[in-house]
Amino acid sequence: MAHFSKDTSGRSLLGWCEALIVLFLGLTVAHLGISLFLLTNLGSDPFTVMVQGIALTAGVSVGTIHVILSTLLMVVMLLATKGYVKPGTVICAFCGGPIINFFSWLLAPFLSGESPMILRLSGIVLGCIILALGMSIVINSEAGTGPNDLVAMILTDKLERFQFRWVRMACDLCFLAVGLLLGGVVGVGTLVAAFLVGPCAQLWLPITRKWIPAYDQKNN
Repeated sequence: MAHFSKDTSGRSLLGWCEALIVLFLGLTVAHLGISLFLLTNLGSDPFTVMVQGIALTAGVSVGTIHVILSTLLMVVMLLATKGYVKPGTVICAFCGGPIINFFSWLLAPFLSGESPMILRLSGIVLGCIILALGMSIVINSEAGTGPNDLVAMILTDKLERFQFRWVRMACDLCFLAVGLLLGGVVGVGTLVAAFLVGPCAQLWLPITRKWIPAYDQKNN
């Protein structure tokens, strides 16, 4: 039985508003983590490494490829699956960049590639933990999640016997491998993210589920 796919067809307008507010809060938390991660200048996350590699191969900007790839993933999953792509998926795909830009501007005076290595390494680990926390809030909003995160969620449901943490790690390693083959930039932070985000998200999911209001039960 699917775990991540939820029928929200009976949710009221108020229920959707509540769910999307929760999703946006989770998205903000997640991108705070990504900002910490990126400011260390010790490598991008695995999905971004793949985007970089494709961009280099195609001769197009990273931002353009990110939008194209996110859109393609959404279209494919919308056509091939049911109950995963929701309004929040669009928000996750296109609102993450501005949030990262804001936090990067805010935190740049405190963390950068010139900071002491112990601070940069701490930024990577803390960033991954915060990213996983935000991701779990977004998932538990049941209003949709980012296209790249949906890949692991759908595979977890389809494979059934494998926990989300292992599927997420496998997806991240696949993104990393493709990125490496295409010339994407890899650092120690990339490897930390590949092995830490999935397990952390698995730990956060049942905890944040208790924080989310039961709007789905009230409005279905």
